[in-house]
Amino acid sequence: MVQDRLNPKNDFIFQRLFGENEFRESTIFLLNAILGLEGEHQLRDLTIMENKQLAKEQLQDKTGRLDVRARAVSANCQYDLEIQLRDEYNMPQRTLFYVSKMVVESVKSGMNYLVMPKTVAINIVNYNQFAIDRFHTTFHLCEDEAPELRLSDIMEVHFLEYPKFRKVPKDLSIPLHRWLLFLDERITDEQLKELMEMDEVIRRTEERLEWLSGDDETRRLYEAREEALIDYNSSMEASWKRGIAEGRTEGKAEGKAEGKAEGKLEIARNMLHKGLKHELIAEITGLPLEEIRKLDSSPEQ
Repeated sequence: MVQDRLNPKNDFIFQRLFGENEFRESTIFLLNAILGLEGEHQLRDLTIMENKQLAKEQLQDKTGRLDVRARAVSANCQYDLEIQLRDEYNMPQRTLFYVSKMVVESVKSGMNYLVMPKTVAINIVNYNQFAIDRFHTTFHLCEDEAPELRLSDIMEVHFLEYPKFRKVPKDLSIPLHRWLLFLDERITDEQLKELMEMDEVIRRTEERLEWLSGDDETRRLYEAREEALIDYNSSMEASWKRGIAEGRTEGKAEGKAEGKAEGKLEIARNMLHKGLKHELIAEITGLPLEEIRKLDSSPEQ
């Protein structure tokens, strides 16, 4: 590991590296690498929907979502990039919810459906999501028995799983391998030096990260986000263990499932406290809408 290097997979730092128009070159090259775009198909223009008002309250929100959104007018496409460090057991559902929401929000009054922008969601996750060996999976709306037949290209979802990527022999001639290695907090000094020597854009992105690492305010906000994520993980782990322990005490085989359920309830309570709508909470947690309403009317709230 490189000493004193902020973790690029911390979603706050990821947003500072790839979520600002001033430094969109890095975002363009990262997207080209993930989407496998080459030659005349490469992205060359991009407008990032910046979030300049990142308040400390947002960073300390255990359930807060810090993603990077961008648009490419020439490609008639919009993108959403998100880092997820812990498995919350709802990422596919949550992704479909946000992708659908972006599609709906892209439709203007009187718009011809044929000119709707394509929506691409990219999830970089620090855990195993699917029961296959490939670290990069891509999903479209396809016919069951003839997957080459697509209903539409209007939605596209990517998952990149780090535990699987770490097991793959690295080929630095592949742009995606270079960028995923750059983002890995476990990168060595030797690997980072090699990347910077062979990839000019990665070199400039690392220089940006070095500047952020040396900025006191950035470090303060980074640590606030890290603490929020640690608190959230600890809360989920405690709920999980409590469910297992209760299951063992009562002789229930579903103790582990109860721990997960309690974790979801705790997330829902936090979201209610933040004022999120019942329907949104139900979509994200997978809990029944009626249960969300009962939580909101309970004495604890």
